[in-house]
Amino acid sequence: MVWLGASEQVSRINISDISMLSTTIKVAESAHDLGVILDAELTMSAHVAALCRSGFFQLRQLRPFVRSLTTEAAKTLVQAFISCRLDSLLYGVTENVMRRVQSLQNAAARLIT
Repeated sequence: MVWLGASEQVSRINISDISMLSTTIKVAESAHDLGVILDAELTMSAHVAALCRSGFFQLRQLRPFVRSLTTEAAKTLVQAFISCRLDSLLYGVTENVMRRVQSLQNAAARLIT
């Protein structure tokens, strides 16, 4: 279970678990649903952190292979890599969060050049 709302609203809630029948449900900071990590304030920062972490790892894995490809094939590979990870969920995020996504794109561009 995750409480959703503005940071002021979420900070006022001091419930850490909910008892239901014979089960206790813990309140989490974020939830993973349909490939998206949602945090309590819906800032997408948890999702972008996971996206960048896996993206930089996969770019490091691609580096040896890209050097053996033609420039055009390398461009196509990196374009496919980037376009499948970035989505419209990031519309309207803060500049700080978008800077992290931009750093992943820059690293992918450096891989080609």
